Amino acid sequence: MNHPSSQPEIKAVTLASADELRARIRSKSKLKGRQADEVSRGQVRALIGEKLLDGHRRDLLIEYLHKLNDAYRCLHDRHLVALATEMNIPMAEVYEVATFYHHFEVVKGDATVPGLTVRVCDGLSCELAGAQDLLARLPVLLGAADVRVIPAPCLGRCEQAPAAQVGQRAVPWATVDTVIYESKRPLAHINTAQAAPDLIAFEAYHAAGGYALAAAVAGGQRDTDLVLKAMEDSGLRGLGGAGFPAGRKWRIVREQPAPKLMAINIDEGEPGTFKDRTYLERDPHRFLEGMLIAAQVVGIDAIYIYLRDEYHDCRKMLEVELGKLQANPPCKLPHIELRRGAGAYICGEESAMIESIEGKRGEPRMRPPYIAQVGLFRRPTLQHNFETLYWVRDIVEKGPDWFTAQGRHGRKGLRSFSVSGRVKNPGMKLAPAGITVQELIDEFCGGMADGHHLYAYLPGGASGGILPASLNQIPLDFDTLQPYGCFIGSAAIIVLSQHDSARNAALNMMRFFEHESCGQCTPCRVGTAKAATLMEAPVWDNETLEDLNQVMVDASICGLGQAAPNPVRSVQKYFSHEIGVLA
Repeated sequence: MNHPSSQPEIKAVTLASADELRARIRSKSKLKGRQADEVSRGQVRALIGEKLLDGHRRDLLIEYLHKLNDAYRCLHDRHLVALATEMNIPMAEVYEVATFYHHFEVVKGDATVPGLTVRVCDGLSCELAGAQDLLARLPVLLGAADVRVIPAPCLGRCEQAPAAQVGQRAVPWATVDTVIYESKRPLAHINTAQAAPDLIAFEAYHAAGGYALAAAVAGGQRDTDLVLKAMEDSGLRGLGGAGFPAGRKWRIVREQPAPKLMAINIDEGEPGTFKDRTYLERDPHRFLEGMLIAAQVVGIDAIYIYLRDEYHDCRKMLEVELGKLQANPPCKLPHIELRRGAGAYICGEESAMIESIEGKRGEPRMRPPYIAQVGLFRRPTLQHNFETLYWVRDIVEKGPDWFTAQGRHGRKGLRSFSVSGRVKNPGMKLAPAGITVQELIDEFCGGMADGHHLYAYLPGGASGGILPASLNQIPLDFDTLQPYGCFIGSAAIIVLSQHDSARNAALNMMRFFEHESCGQCTPCRVGTAKAATLMEAPVWDNETLEDLNQVMVDASICGLGQAAPNPVRSVQKYFSHEIGVLA
């Protein structure tokens, strides 16, 4: 190694002056990309409030996007830049969230959008009731450049088919005349009392003994171990579709380290399902009391209620009733936040819902870890469907035997069936678990609609498959339909008659899955689209369809892709006369 003194002298070379170096530093310190203008930043601040010292919470991104979307009927890209600046997050992150959800529309510059959007549900129940005729006629009859008519996936009003939505106002049993009438009215929210005339508000619920049980559990007059045992002994299972035992879930999360959170799913996007909306419109505090009891037993610090965006009237009502509860609490309340979905069926999947609550794209997480250990904000999380919590008070007060004494054909408990389609009296029907579809139609729905007889039925909404009338004596409950290639899920029963086609019903479902796939995994994203195209053929290529089916079942991340083949396979098995046979 040469000694330093033996090296030749190095002469200094001037690369830039001090002023030039300062200019370079100033240039590099400027943000790259499009910069927020002060007008847009001011408009954003006016809607979301002035920036706090610690910055805006990242998980409120979707809530802020809703504020902008409500105010401007779209999301201008300049507002997205301003929002990213205010929240100190990358513009790309804001943009990818804004473009993921169906109810957000991003436009460039100051491009205008129609002043009114009319959504017509094209789900199966509404299609049976004439939705396609509305979609064909309304654009011409409304006849204004400032009004647009678009198809929408299930609006959660299947018993009121065809359903439409004018702005944020629901239009049940929609006709051309009623939609045109509503489109000319001022765009204000429906009065909550008008939307739910049978609502049991806080005052009436409390006067009738409501929240006494929650107060007793919180105060120690009711032992939490006994409450947990009652839930376990009742056999109550998750009523969002998965059917995991509720008491067991409570015990698992109870054993996790604090702080623990609760996430409540009222997304209810499964076509044919409207039971949660029906209960929420009528008796919201029974659900809220069940929520508080669960929080006391499990040790929950904060609760996040995720409500689908289509239920605008329910959201307004629930905001009011939550305010009354918080103003007059029966016990110390955990932190409670009501979050608004933005039009994404995938957010009914528990981990996708958690991603959405965190202000992200609603994409399912890989498991393990399970959300009971690592869930919302990386904390142990108790996740429940609305209806599961709705039954907690009755089970604890009346005892688990009261619940298990219900049922037919060897099954136990009660089920809330959302019944739509070709029946005389569609609606939410509280019936014994294990009831058959024929008994449900005859005893609870007034029989089939005039001129119709049972041809087929969907026992579990879009995901649950399709069964023929010859199988009308299967008990409807968890675990009874799997031998037939179906499942009950959220108990959404769609009834078809001799005037309908099972293959068309399956195609409607597959188009829905194609539209609602989050796109995260290729088998689901590509498989649903390819399957829908193949199902349009007069004669089905069953070999290729089954190849797609198997790949979706084996390789999809979540239940959407895994269940998408169920209607296809049902048609192939039970209705082969409708699809022909390849030579």
